[in-house]
Amino acid sequence: IGSADLSSCACVVSMAKGKKAPVRGKAAPKAKPAKAGKADWKSKHSHLFEKKARNFGIGRDILPKRDLSRIVKWPRYVRIQRQRAILTKRIKVPPSINQFTKTLDKNQASNLFRLLSHYKPESAAEKKARLTKLASAENKSQEVNKGKKPKFVKFGLNHITNLVEQQKAKLVIIAHDVDPIELVLWLPALCRKMNVPYCIVK
Repeated sequence: IGSADLSSCACVVSMAKGKKAPVRGKAAPKAKPAKAGKADWKSKHSHLFEKKARNFGIGRDILPKRDLSRIVKWPRYVRIQRQRAILTKRIKVPPSINQFTKTLDKNQASNLFRLLSHYKPESAAEKKARLTKLASAENKSQEVNKGKKPKFVKFGLNHITNLVEQQKAKLVIIAHDVDPIELVLWLPALCRKMNVPYCIVK
């Protein structure tokens, strides 16, 4: 093979590497002519909304608001509430503690509170007025008609315990959210032992 033949072979190989030969029977697609006027207008005029990078350095752009609830140091009572909620979900609650979740329903509780409103203990002002009236009557050496002892709601943990032990209590009402719960944990068991009716209310 001569030098001329080698050069012609090299030309054919280079063409094969560079471009594919057009398929027979199909015409090559023509390139669309570029619109000169439109390109010129875009190059001369800036866009209506320019992209401007923000600078969050000191005294520059305001930082975007972030959700910092995971970083906030919550108050102690909030943390205790959440920890208590997690514990109640994860551990088995003893029956003596679980009974405080079984409260009266809304209708029964409203009827009970309406009944108790008729037996409110006397206020400090009422007690003072009653005692001054008795004292003035005694000073005048008049006969004081005390009458029957008024019936009203008794309260206080020690006082209620004594009444239950003496079986004088007619109904014991216990709040469901006493904290610490150990203060009244034993009271339902005592009521059952002494045959005194009790209920737990919200």
